[in-house]
Amino acid sequence: MYIRVNAVPGAKKEKVTKVAGDRYEIWVREPAERNLANGRIREILANDLNIPQAALRLVSGHRSPHKIFSVAEK
Repeated sequence: MYIRVNAVPGAKKEKVTKVAGDRYEIWVREPAERNLANGRIREILANDLNIPQAALRLVSGHRSPHKIFSVAEK
């Protein structure tokens, strides 16, 4: 399963909006440097989906605001 995320790094407040079944908009405080924002987005998605962080993998969008995460099957 894939999850698409529109990321906004460096925001003043963290916010998560589920746009559709597999689409999220996530605002994080961490800057888009040294993979900090990607790590925080992964934490937020794992908490929202009630899965471990190890089950999420960033497939596309390492340096883009449009990201695709893969969710490992159980």
